[in-house]
Amino acid sequence: MTAFDPRLIDEWVTFWNTYDLTQMDRLFLTDEHATYFSSEKPGIVRGHDALLKHHAGFGFVPGGKTSGNRLWLEDAQHDAFAGSAVVTAIWCFQRAGSERVQRGPVTLVYVAAPDGWRIAHANFGNYPA
Repeated sequence: MTAFDPRLIDEWVTFWNTYDLTQMDRLFLTDEHATYFSSEKPGIVRGHDALLKHHAGFGFVPGGKTSGNRLWLEDAQHDAFAGSAVVTAIWCFQRAGSERVQRGPVTLVYVAAPDGWRIAHANFGNYPA
């Protein structure tokens, strides 16, 4: 097993900024074990297919697109242990043409897979506006 590479966090940020749905399989588990709590929609997203549908609902498309929206992380920290890594940060999101920046906590749980590290769980929250 290779050590967790914090550049994987940057790859996830790039995924959000390019809206490239084809990156899902490289970043997330590709089976029913992937789970996701959205900051925008209630409930839990379970499994790879549901995760693809969830991101498509936000405008992600195969090959990506230019949106003008911007996501970045502040105060990102990671701790790797026992074949997993936990990333905590404050996510920041600014829609194109808006001065308002949404913020909230995010936790990404990575697991070591045979072909590299994958996100097994993501949990997003919102801070009050």
